[in-house]
Amino acid sequence: MRAPAAVLAVALLLAGCAAHEAAPVVERPPTPTGAPGAAPAAPAPAPSAAAQPAVRTHTVMRGETLVSIALQYGLDYRELAAWNGIKDPARLSVGQVLVLAAPPGVAVPPTPPATVTTPLASVGPPIEARPLANTATLKVEPRGFKVPYSDKAMEDFSVPEPPPPPGAVAAGASPAPVPGPTGATPAPVPGPGGALPAPGPSAAAVPPSPGPAPEKGTAKEDVDWMWPVKGKVIAPFTDAAKGVDIAGKRGTPVVAAASGRVIYADAGLRGYGKLVIIRHNDTWLSAYAHNDAVLVKEQQEVRKGQKIAEMGSTDADRVMLHFEIRRHGKPVDPEKILPPM
Repeated sequence: MRAPAAVLAVALLLAGCAAHEAAPVVERPPTPTGAPGAAPAAPAPAPSAAAQPAVRTHTVMRGETLVSIALQYGLDYRELAAWNGIKDPARLSVGQVLVLAAPPGVAVPPTPPATVTTPLASVGPPIEARPLANTATLKVEPRGFKVPYSDKAMEDFSVPEPPPPPGAVAAGASPAPVPGPTGATPAPVPGPGGALPAPGPSAAAVPPSPGPAPEKGTAKEDVDWMWPVKGKVIAPFTDAAKGVDIAGKRGTPVVAAASGRVIYADAGLRGYGKLVIIRHNDTWLSAYAHNDAVLVKEQQEVRKGQKIAEMGSTDADRVMLHFEIRRHGKPVDPEKILPPM
């Protein structure tokens, strides 16, 4: 009777073990590749607005025009209109915000090139193309011959002659003088027949040819200035006046103070009368106001000393020239820039 009891006890023990629940299975994400134990890389932070370059703008105030704003910043009003999509430069709204630089993708109207009239050449036989060669290494024969142009012919003509062997002397040429002791000038060697060669000019006696003089007014800060008129300065420069007033007679020629391009020639700026503005480079502008007559057009290239207007009294109480020089749009005293009158 003991065997069945033992079997029953073992059965009860097995049943109790089967009653326990199985351990749950948890799926874990795969370990990221890289160094073992390294934390996952954090996403790159988005660029902040402060990192973006600031765009210069101007808010239109009452009484301002596109020309006055352009003059204030040393710009061409045509470019300012193109950058802001303005079709009519005379129509601005108070509070309108203008960008002062070219936005990406906005094309600036190009400066019209000067018109050059070239007469048509008369029709004749075709001109044969000949390769250019180094004249110092080509032999000159009494009679020439024509070779059709090809890459092979160009290569053959461009190959320099091999140097003569040491000690060889060309026909008709005198041998090179042998240096004497202590650096003294060697005596000339007699040529054929015992005749001495004629003395040639020494290298020191030939003056070097002067190079081209540097052109003025091409660098950003280099402008070759002159006074636009000769006369008495009746009103000096102040921050309010922005320029000087020069007295004179009606009809006196007004000339360009430096070479440049006319960017404005009209009477649309209040207080200036008939006005001419010249851009000399990316840095400098000059303005000529109260003219009686304007003799240049916008986008016209002018030279230093070229007559651009005649002195008058438009929008002024007397005949005078109001003259301004601006650096990056900021007025500067012309008497500190120009040579003595």
